[in-house]
Amino acid sequence: IAIHERLTMASSPRKVIELLAEDLRTAKRRDPAARSTLEVALAYPGVHALWTHRVTHAMWAHRHLRTPARVLSSLARMATGVDIHPEAKIGRRVFIDHATGVVIGQTAEVGEDVVIFHGVTLGGVAMTQGKRHPTVGNHVMIGAGAKVLGPITIGDGAKVGANAVVTKDVPEDAVAIGVPAQLRQKPETRMVEEDRDLIIDPN
Repeated sequence: IAIHERLTMASSPRKVIELLAEDLRTAKRRDPAARSTLEVALAYPGVHALWTHRVTHAMWAHRHLRTPARVLSSLARMATGVDIHPEAKIGRRVFIDHATGVVIGQTAEVGEDVVIFHGVTLGGVAMTQGKRHPTVGNHVMIGAGAKVLGPITIGDGAKVGANAVVTKDVPEDAVAIGVPAQLRQKPETRMVEEDRDLIIDPN
Protein backbone atom coordinates (compact mmCIF):
# COMPACT_ATOMS: atom_id res chain seq x y z
CA ILE A 1 0.00 0.00 0.00
CA ALA A 2 1.89 3.03 -1.25
CA ILE A 3 0.30 5.69 0.92
CA HIS A 4 3.11 7.09 3.07
CA GLU A 5 4.10 9.95 0.74
CA ARG A 6 0.54 11.08 0.20
CA LEU A 7 -0.20 11.00 3.91
CA THR A 8 2.54 13.48 4.79
CA MET A 9 0.92 16.36 2.98
CA ALA A 10 0.09 18.87 5.72
CA SER A 11 3.51 20.53 5.46
CA SER A 12 2.52 24.13 4.72
CA PRO A 13 -0.32 26.48 5.68
CA ARG A 14 -1.57 26.47 2.08
CA LYS A 15 -1.76 22.68 1.98
CA VAL A 16 -3.50 22.56 5.35
CA ILE A 17 -6.16 25.01 4.14
CA GLU A 18 -6.66 22.99 0.95
CA LEU A 19 -7.16 19.84 3.03
CA LEU A 20 -9.67 21.58 5.31
CA ALA A 21 -11.76 22.63 2.33
CA GLU A 22 -11.57 19.15 0.83
CA ASP A 23 -12.65 17.57 4.15
CA LEU A 24 -15.73 19.79 4.09
CA ARG A 25 -16.63 18.84 0.52
CA THR A 26 -16.05 15.16 1.29
CA ALA A 27 -18.44 15.14 4.26
CA LYS A 28 -21.09 16.98 2.23
CA ARG A 29 -20.77 14.44 -0.59
CA ARG A 30 -20.60 11.31 1.57
CA ASP A 31 -23.45 11.98 4.01
CA PRO A 32 -26.95 11.88 2.49
CA ALA A 33 -28.24 13.67 5.60
CA ALA A 34 -26.09 16.74 4.91
CA ARG A 35 -28.32 19.58 3.74
CA SER A 36 -25.75 22.30 3.16
CA THR A 37 -22.05 23.03 3.33
CA LEU A 38 -22.69 25.51 6.13
CA GLU A 39 -24.48 22.87 8.20
CA VAL A 40 -21.56 20.48 7.76
CA ALA A 41 -19.03 23.16 8.70
CA LEU A 42 -20.91 24.09 11.88
CA ALA A 43 -22.40 20.81 13.10
CA TYR A 44 -20.25 17.84 12.06
CA PRO A 45 -17.84 16.73 14.81
CA GLY A 46 -16.08 14.33 12.46
CA VAL A 47 -15.15 17.22 10.23
CA HIS A 48 -14.06 19.32 13.20
CA ALA A 49 -11.88 16.46 14.45
CA LEU A 50 -10.22 16.08 11.05
CA TRP A 51 -9.70 19.81 10.74
CA THR A 52 -8.00 19.93 14.11
CA HIS A 53 -5.88 16.93 13.20
CA ARG A 54 -4.71 18.56 9.96
CA VAL A 55 -3.41 21.46 12.03
CA THR A 56 -1.88 19.41 14.86
CA HIS A 57 -0.23 17.03 12.38
CA ALA A 58 1.44 19.99 10.68
CA MET A 59 2.52 21.29 14.09
CA TRP A 60 3.95 17.88 15.01
CA ALA A 61 6.61 18.28 12.29
CA HIS A 62 8.18 20.99 14.47
CA ARG A 63 9.56 19.61 17.73
CA HIS A 64 8.95 22.82 19.68
CA LEU A 65 5.24 22.67 18.73
CA ARG A 66 4.60 19.09 19.80
CA THR A 67 3.31 19.91 23.27
CA PRO A 68 0.89 22.56 21.93
CA ALA A 69 -0.20 20.04 19.30
CA ARG A 70 -1.01 17.49 22.00
CA VAL A 71 -2.93 20.09 24.02
CA LEU A 72 -4.93 21.14 20.96
CA SER A 73 -5.74 17.51 20.08
CA SER A 74 -6.88 16.95 23.67
CA LEU A 75 -9.22 19.93 23.46
CA ALA A 76 -10.57 18.58 20.18
CA ARG A 77 -11.20 15.21 21.83
CA MET A 78 -13.28 16.88 24.53
CA ALA A 79 -15.24 18.87 21.95
CA THR A 80 -15.81 16.14 19.35
CA GLY A 81 -15.45 12.79 21.11
CA VAL A 82 -12.70 11.85 18.63
CA ASP A 83 -9.16 11.07 19.81
CA ILE A 84 -6.54 11.35 17.05
CA HIS A 85 -2.87 11.51 17.95
CA PRO A 86 -1.13 14.36 16.10
CA GLU A 87 1.49 12.01 14.67
CA ALA A 88 -1.10 9.73 13.03
CA LYS A 89 -1.15 10.05 9.25
CA ILE A 90 -4.54 10.60 7.62
CA GLY A 91 -4.97 10.89 3.87
CA ARG A 92 -7.36 12.87 1.73
CA ARG A 93 -11.15 12.58 1.50
CA VAL A 94 -11.55 10.72 4.78
CA PHE A 95 -15.01 10.89 6.34
CA ILE A 96 -15.67 10.14 10.01
CA ASP A 97 -19.43 9.61 10.26
CA HIS A 98 -21.14 10.51 13.58
CA ALA A 99 -17.60 10.51 15.00
CA THR A 100 -18.20 9.87 18.72
CA GLY A 101 -15.80 7.38 20.27
CA VAL A 102 -13.32 7.17 17.39
CA VAL A 103 -9.70 6.58 18.48
CA ILE A 104 -6.76 6.73 16.06
CA GLY A 105 -3.39 5.92 17.60
CA GLN A 106 0.00 7.54 17.18
CA THR A 107 1.46 5.29 14.49
CA ALA A 108 -1.78 4.65 12.61
CA GLU A 109 -1.89 5.44 8.91
CA VAL A 110 -5.15 5.98 7.06
CA GLY A 111 -5.24 6.19 3.27
CA GLU A 112 -7.49 8.13 0.93
CA ASP A 113 -11.27 7.89 0.44
CA VAL A 114 -11.78 6.05 3.73
CA VAL A 115 -15.07 6.03 5.68
CA ILE A 116 -14.91 5.48 9.45
CA PHE A 117 -18.06 5.13 11.54
CA HIS A 118 -18.49 5.98 15.23
CA GLY A 119 -16.88 3.88 17.94
CA VAL A 120 -13.99 2.72 15.76
CA THR A 121 -10.57 2.13 17.31
CA LEU A 122 -7.35 1.99 15.33
CA GLY A 123 -5.33 0.89 18.32
CA GLY A 124 -2.33 -1.04 19.54
CA VAL A 125 -1.86 -4.31 21.37
CA ALA A 126 1.49 -3.55 23.00
CA MET A 127 2.99 -0.67 24.96
CA THR A 128 6.23 -0.54 22.98
CA GLN A 129 8.03 1.99 20.81
CA GLY A 130 7.81 1.78 17.04
CA LYS A 131 4.99 0.88 14.70
CA ARG A 132 2.12 -0.51 16.80
CA HIS A 133 -1.07 0.72 15.12
CA PRO A 134 -2.80 -0.29 11.87
CA THR A 135 -2.16 0.86 8.34
CA VAL A 136 -5.44 1.34 6.48
CA GLY A 137 -5.37 1.44 2.70
CA ASN A 138 -7.44 3.48 0.25
CA HIS A 139 -11.20 3.09 -0.34
CA VAL A 140 -11.68 1.25 2.98
CA MET A 141 -14.86 1.33 5.06
CA ILE A 142 -14.73 0.55 8.80
CA GLY A 143 -18.09 -0.11 10.45
CA ALA A 144 -19.40 1.23 13.75
CA GLY A 145 -17.70 -0.12 16.85
CA ALA A 146 -14.98 -2.02 14.98
CA LYS A 147 -11.60 -2.52 16.67
CA VAL A 148 -8.61 -2.76 14.34
CA LEU A 149 -5.63 -3.55 16.55
CA GLY A 150 -1.89 -3.85 16.14
CA PRO A 151 0.58 -3.10 13.32
CA ILE A 152 -1.59 -4.83 10.74
CA THR A 153 -2.60 -3.81 7.23
CA ILE A 154 -6.12 -3.33 5.91
CA GLY A 155 -5.81 -3.60 2.14
CA ASP A 156 -7.24 -1.22 -0.43
CA GLY A 157 -10.98 -1.56 -0.93
CA ALA A 158 -11.47 -3.76 2.15
CA LYS A 159 -14.48 -3.50 4.47
CA VAL A 160 -14.52 -4.06 8.22
CA GLY A 161 -17.93 -4.94 9.65
CA ALA A 162 -19.64 -3.33 12.63
CA ASN A 163 -18.19 -4.44 15.99
CA ALA A 164 -15.58 -6.65 14.31
CA VAL A 165 -12.30 -7.20 16.13
CA VAL A 166 -9.46 -7.37 13.61
CA THR A 167 -5.96 -8.39 14.70
CA LYS A 168 -4.67 -9.86 11.43
CA ASP A 169 -4.07 -8.41 7.98
CA VAL A 170 -7.11 -8.02 5.74
CA PRO A 171 -6.36 -8.44 2.01
CA GLU A 172 -7.45 -6.00 -0.65
CA ASP A 173 -11.16 -6.11 -1.49
CA ALA A 174 -12.01 -8.46 1.40
CA VAL A 175 -14.69 -8.11 4.08
CA ALA A 176 -13.78 -8.80 7.73
CA ILE A 177 -16.74 -9.57 10.01
CA GLY A 178 -17.09 -10.95 13.52
CA VAL A 179 -15.13 -11.52 16.74
CA PRO A 180 -12.47 -12.48 15.95
CA ALA A 181 -12.91 -11.20 12.41
CA GLN A 182 -13.37 -13.72 9.63
CA LEU A 183 -12.92 -12.93 5.95
CA ARG A 184 -15.78 -13.05 3.47
CA GLN A 185 -16.12 -12.41 -0.23
CA LYS A 186 -16.52 -8.70 -0.91
CA PRO A 187 -19.27 -7.35 -3.18
CA GLU A 188 -18.15 -6.62 -6.73
CA THR A 189 -17.94 -2.85 -6.49
CA ARG A 190 -15.38 -0.83 -4.53
CA MET A 191 -17.71 2.15 -4.17
CA VAL A 192 -17.99 2.63 -0.41
CA GLU A 193 -21.45 4.22 -0.50
CA GLU A 194 -22.98 0.98 -1.79
CA ASP A 195 -21.62 -1.15 1.06
CA ARG A 196 -23.12 0.77 3.98
CA ASP A 197 -25.85 -1.77 4.75
CA LEU A 198 -23.35 -4.66 4.87
CA ILE A 199 -21.06 -2.83 7.25
CA ILE A 200 -23.78 -1.49 9.53
CA ASP A 201 -25.60 -4.83 9.73
CA PRO A 202 -23.28 -7.73 8.78
CA ASN A 203 -26.05 -10.26 9.39
